[in-house]
Formats: sequence, structure tokens, C-alpha cells
Amino acid sequence: MAITRRDALLGALFGVAATALPRGAVTAETGSPAAAYARVRGYADVRALAEGLARSEFRSPPTVPERFAGLDSKGYFAIQSDRSARLWSGGDLPFEVGLFHAGGMFRYPVRIFELADDETRAIGFDPGRFRYGEIHPTDDEEQALGYAGFRLYDRLNWDRDVASFLGASYFRAVGGELQYGLSSRGLAVDTTRFGSEEFPMFRAFWLRRPAAGDTALTVLALLDSASTAGAYRFVIRPGRTTTIDVEAAVFPRTRLDGAGIAPVTSMYLHGENDYRARDDYRPEVHDSDGLCMLTGAGEWLWRPLRNPAGGRVNSFTDENPRGFGLLQRDRDFDHYQDDRAFYDRRPNLWIEPRGEWGKGRVELVELPARDETSDNVVAYWRPERPPQPDRPLEFGYRMHWGTVVPAELPGPARAIATRIGIAGSPGAERNPRDRRFVVDFAGGDLMMLDAAAPVRPVVTTNGGKVGRASAHRLAAGGVWRVEFDLQTGDAAAVDLRLFLEHRGGALSETWTYQWHADDL
Repeated sequence: MAITRRDALLGALFGVAATALPRGAVTAETGSPAAAYARVRGYADVRALAEGLARSEFRSPPTVPERFAGLDSKGYFAIQSDRSARLWSGGDLPFEVGLFHAGGMFRYPVRIFELADDETRAIGFDPGRFRYGEIHPTDDEEQALGYAGFRLYDRLNWDRDVASFLGASYFRAVGGELQYGLSSRGLAVDTTRFGSEEFPMFRAFWLRRPAAGDTALTVLALLDSASTAGAYRFVIRPGRTTTIDVEAAVFPRTRLDGAGIAPVTSMYLHGENDYRARDDYRPEVHDSDGLCMLTGAGEWLWRPLRNPAGGRVNSFTDENPRGFGLLQRDRDFDHYQDDRAFYDRRPNLWIEPRGEWGKGRVELVELPARDETSDNVVAYWRPERPPQPDRPLEFGYRMHWGTVVPAELPGPARAIATRIGIAGSPGAERNPRDRRFVVDFAGGDLMMLDAAAPVRPVVTTNGGKVGRASAHRLAAGGVWRVEFDLQTGDAAAVDLRLFLEHRGGALSETWTYQWHADDL
């Protein structure tokens, strides 16, 4: 797991946005010794800790010693651990846990505990778990060092981790391809306040020791930041599609108007819908290519991602959503030509809410990115009634990580490609602001229709003028292509919606897009 520009940003912001607890410190919530963490037996105890913490004044976190805090990427990754240093290694248990050393961009130690039967055991920092490069801790430095997070291995492959928790409240997982890509967070706060986003941090983890026959690992976590505290339970089931069941309680210190539930973070540099000049031998570079959403009313939405010229926020209002996520639908290696990063293998992440989430909106935030080390896309659920000190928020959801989700959910034809270029006909005078959209659909009942079927594209817009809309079946693969021109006029931005209709019924999900003049 490499340090990225995103990690550097988080490293700079943690000092005002999160807290960690050093050994021997006093808890902010009660003034009691840190041994209060060692009395945790289950989720209810962490919930009580979070509720008490939210009633106390926020305390900025201490960092590791300066020599370790100042490590660059090369120096940080020179600190290595091996399998013998993992928790539960060498036995017959189904999982092992590797620990990340604090330092570099991950300079705020977190406390880690093991839950076993009726005992809670602190996993104290031990430099013997690591092989150091040119830097070695002194006895004094050891007292201020710690772990930055952990990674999870299961018995099917002890050489490749299947999930990791590292940096702020970030975590990620893989499916059967064992390929990392996008990530998630415990909570998003003020993401649309560009430059002023807060990054809450998991300050402590409790890992429940598995039994020999277990197929899932339970992790408890305590969240803290300047504006809120929270308790989380994660039940992680690795597999072809890895699922993580999440239960959480958020206790705000202040009104959280910008709270984002189940945030999903990804990267989009360029792709088939990016018509700007680029200097890259790879046709596409992205961890995800679209936002997918299943509304409470049963409508499927698809919004292709892009790398915008400026920060963009799109909202999709709903009530009791049935699911949303960032997906990598394009799985063709030829479309990426990258045999190191393997973008064609990057996992999807689908969020399946548990219970009723009420009214709110899925918010999609896209930021400009100059290279692929920037996570510039985030999507999350923003409740209509924001949590506040007298109204905490409790929620649950299931996460699906893998290349085949949400294939288990029935659905209509899907938009599988979006291409954009200048509108008009070759040889004729063209307006460079006008755009030609080409959208391909496949799957669902489309596969049963021949080329003569009366399939009609329904295109709506809030500005400009749509012309030359048509739909036809391509020669191979059962793919139907929609083409239309958008005359933008003097509009600064235009919202578009498209679906395929057959004999009065919808055949496809609803494709949505927002064109911006400055993206030219």
C-alpha cells in the first residue's frame, strides 16, 4: 500500500482534525486512565466510550518522534515486518493480522487491543515486530512510537492481505482478484468545503480473536475528531466478493451539516469520456468509472465519472435508498494497457443500507487531478436531518467489494461506455462548444431484441438543445448505441438524462451527466 498525495494531505490535516491516545495518557471523556480502553468487551462498550468522548473537549493528538514523523516514502517502507510478527501467526486460526508502523504520513499512533473470551489485551508497541532500515528507534523514542493501523490476511493466501485500516478513518478491501483500488472511510465531514474538509480518525481498534472455524473477523473502532466521536463495528468476510457489515453510532460535538455516511473514495484521471488532450500511452486511467445508485423507488441511475476542470458536486435526492457505489464496469485490459497497476482488476464497492435511512441525497464530489496518485472522487449519503449533539445518528450497512457486484441484484440494461466529442458532421462548420454524446448499453432485455426492434432513446435536459438522437444495435455483442448532439448555446452547465424505451416501457437504467463549459 503506497503513500499517495491523498495520504500527504491527510498527514497535514490530522493535527487539527483527529486525536490518538499515547501510552499512559488520560482519556478526554472522563479523566480516567487509558485502562478504560482495556475494559471494552463489545460494541456497547465502545459506543459508551464514544458518547462520553463527545461530551468532552477535543484534544489534538501527539505524534511520533520527529525522526519518524519526517520519514519520506522510501524511508517509511524500509520498515518491514514479516509473517512471524503478525498477530495469531503460526497457529491454526483462519486469520492473521499484520501491523503498520507509525511514521511518515501516518504519524499518529492508534491503540490496538485483542478481545478473547472475557479478556481484553492491549497490543503494546514492540519494535521487535519490525526490521528497520537506516533509522532505528532509541529507548526514549520507543515510548512515543506505536502502530498506525493493521492489515488482515486469511488462510486462503497468507502472502496477500485482504483488508487494511490505515490513515484517518480510511480502510479498504479486495475481492477474489486480490487487487486494491478504491477505499472507504468511517465518516466524511464537510467534503464539499473544498480545502476545509475534516478527517476524523480511528483512535483505537479492538480485534476479536477468531475461533478455528470462523469465516469472519469482527473489528471494533473508536472514532474521534474536532466535531464528532463515534463507535463502529466491522464484520469482515473475505471471499470472491468480500463483504463488510458495518454498524455505527455517531455522537456530534457540533451540528454536522456536512456529514457523509458510508463514504466511498476513488480516483479518475482520464477515460473514454475525456475529450481533452492528454499525454499518456494508456487510453484510460481510473479506479472507478461511474457512480451507480438504486433508489428507494427502484430506479437505477448511472453517472459516468470524470476529471473536471474545477471542483464539482452533484446530488441525487432520494428516500430510503436501496444501494449506491462507485464501480469499475470496464474490465477490458486493452482499454487500460497497464500491466503494473491493473486498473481492469480494480474492485467495485457497493453500499447496501440496512434499515431505513430516511430522506437525504447521495452526493458525488469530483475534484481536478493531475496524476493518478490523487483520490479525487468521493460519494456518500447525506441525511436530510443532520446529526447534532442532541440528536446522534445510528446506522448500518453492508459493503460488497469485488469485480462482480452488484451483479447479484436484478437490473435493466446498463450503460457500459460513454464517449464525447465535437458535434456536427465532418466537413461542415462546427461549434466547438457543441457536443456529440455516444452511450452504449448492454444487458437486461436488450439482449433479446433484434436490430429492427423499436428501441427509442429518451433524452431530457435542463438547458441547451438536443438533436439527432438515435439508437441502433451494433453488429456484435448485443450492444445498443445511442447517439445525440447537444447544442449548448451560452449555457455554463447542462444536466442530461437518458434511458432506452421499448413499446412504452423502460429498458435501461437512467444515464445522467453534467456538461460544463469550462471542462473544454
